[in-house]
Amino acid sequence: ADFDSKKKRKVAEIYQALNSDPIDVAALRRMAISEGGLLTDEIRCKVWPKLLSVNTDDLPPLPGKELRENNKDYQQVLLDVRRSLRRFPPGMPDDQREGLQEELIDIILHVLKRNPQLHYYQGYHDIVVTFLLVVGDRLATALVEKLSTHHLRDFMDPTMDNTKHILNYLMPIIDQVNPEVHDFMQSAEVGTIFALSWLITWFGHVLSDFRHVVRLYDFFLACHPLMPIYFAAVIVLYREQEVLDCECDMASVHHLLSQIPQDLPYETLISRAGDLFVQFPPSELAREAAQQQAERTAASTFKDFELASVQQRPDTVLRQRFRERLRGEERTKSILTKPRTNRFVKLAVMGLTVALGAAALAVVKSALEWAPKFELQIFP
Repeated sequence: ADFDSKKKRKVAEIYQALNSDPIDVAALRRMAISEGGLLTDEIRCKVWPKLLSVNTDDLPPLPGKELRENNKDYQQVLLDVRRSLRRFPPGMPDDQREGLQEELIDIILHVLKRNPQLHYYQGYHDIVVTFLLVVGDRLATALVEKLSTHHLRDFMDPTMDNTKHILNYLMPIIDQVNPEVHDFMQSAEVGTIFALSWLITWFGHVLSDFRHVVRLYDFFLACHPLMPIYFAAVIVLYREQEVLDCECDMASVHHLLSQIPQDLPYETLISRAGDLFVQFPPSELAREAAQQQAERTAASTFKDFELASVQQRPDTVLRQRFRERLRGEERTKSILTKPRTNRFVKLAVMGLTVALGAAALAVVKSALEWAPKFELQIFP
């Protein structure tokens, strides 16, 4: 009964944010981050476009079959989509699934044709099919195009350099929280390739329960583009004992970590990922994560992307929530990091940043205007 009343209250708050004038995107982001996410696919159809600033009144027309003629990506996309059977609900009639697979091919080719700077990668279809199943083909096309030119842009470069750079954030995050696990993984020389499919598919390829996939998509759509790598880090940290009990060699540790458990405590891990993002924002980790490439990634140039003023809000939401938790709990229990002499200095600075961020964002919120060069000083 308590769960039902909380769910009803949350649904009411989401619709209140959707119906406000202007739409309260900051509140929608809070709803997407907080426990349970956006709750239903019906709500996601309404909220996901707001999180990505997609105008649902001006959707692209459905592509014609000429898209497939002389298309350099068609054969590879076709092969990947044919292999995507398990991404569709079990028990779905074959003709319905085959129809959706045809739509999936068309969405991918449409986005690639309209954005020739983007390059297809294996795993991209795992993200696209999630949007197709939740919102349908026309809206999925618009959402995927916006996502591909922003959050996923680094994965769609001609080379994997920027994808590797983003993976390089994983070990510094782990080191900040649990240096023992970090050192063990370094000794095993396992690297970060085990997390590649997690990152480039937003976990869509490796999680079998669709409910968990869309819950993570709620979270990632409401946050900074690097949040999936923080979530990858908390999965490794959650499995601390398994990792330390493993043989300290590359094959053993890679095998363990690449087999992702399906019964993860998702809400707890989402909360921890948010906390770690607040404590160790990308700007602090960038030097360790190969500084020479930092200027070229979507994650580090995020303030220049047209949605910067809106997209930064979840980071402030997470900071505020974290600061409130610190007030109400013993600090030793609420902080996930190893003891460090500068911890309380860091938290004091963090509190100041929250105040400055809230002030800056209040100015933006009044009109909800896009501001490509709006200089938010919270994160790079």
